Amino acid sequence: MGNSIYRFLCGLCAPSSSEHGLHGAHPAVAALGRDILNFGSTSQVPDELGRHVVSSKKAQANWYKKLLVAWKKARPPPKTPEEAASFVVQTLKNHQKADVEGFLAFYGLPHPDAAAGTSAAPPPPKPQGAKFELHTLPIDPKSVSDGDTVNVYVDTADPRESGNVPREVQKAAAERAKARAAKNYQEADALQKIIVAAGYRPVPNARGEEVLAKKYRIRLRGIDSPESAMPYGKEAKEAMLKLVQGKSLKVYVYDEDLYGRCVGDIYCDGVFVQEQMLKKGLAWHYTAYDQRPELAKWEKQAQTGRKGLWASSKPQKPWEWRRNKRNGTA
Repeated sequence: MGNSIYRFLCGLCAPSSSEHGLHGAHPAVAALGRDILNFGSTSQVPDELGRHVVSSKKAQANWYKKLLVAWKKARPPPKTPEEAASFVVQTLKNHQKADVEGFLAFYGLPHPDAAAGTSAAPPPPKPQGAKFELHTLPIDPKSVSDGDTVNVYVDTADPRESGNVPREVQKAAAERAKARAAKNYQEADALQKIIVAAGYRPVPNARGEEVLAKKYRIRLRGIDSPESAMPYGKEAKEAMLKLVQGKSLKVYVYDEDLYGRCVGDIYCDGVFVQEQMLKKGLAWHYTAYDQRPELAKWEKQAQTGRKGLWASSKPQKPWEWRRNKRNGTA
């Protein structure tokens, strides 16, 4: 059985609480912990790691030796991606920067500078008013609809999701993995439709391994970007892609809109995505729904600097454009 299929099947089961420091950990952290502990019993490093780092297998084994010692001494071991990133950076601080960065990318952990707090402030604890937070798998380019809407996927091994996966989805996912292993792609495609119809999808994680994930459609809180057919609509989508593509996000969800989308704030490697879109002049502050003064300040900065859509003398507001479209006057 292939390594990715094996991990996919294993991902359908919650991690054992007997695993040292892994119970309740974020999926990326749990994957790191399992590989470290596995090295302790097998002396093997993940085959796919070599695609992300520059050093040899022998050097990689040396990293895992150090990480194993540090993991066992940690009280408690890291639970969040930020804690795990800091743990890795501290343990491997004397190694090449490219290797440390590649190691973190392999596990979908934050950039070392963000983890150390040197390039960007980390996301705050769950803000007041936020109903829940999501930790996503890496974002695929096709998941970005425009400058203010993105589809995200959350690994069902995440503690928030693991107890809520419908039995029929678990069964279909396991049967699909078996069908693909047997190269019965027609059956696998039929099972895929069942999974997708229920709001789930098998998607690759940061290590390229297929896992079962829950889909969430996110509408960025407090901003409104130009629609695709509007001036700067293409630029807004491209800017959003550049910010999030291939990265894992933290999303604070506050509400649900009329279209069933989660309305939330998105952070990527410690960077507040709405702030960047406003400062680039590729989004409006959506004052009808959000009166945060910092959003107004960032919009004003872009307006003063005539950035993005503010290069136009009278840029059209997207909510007015949509209204005119509905009325047939656009």
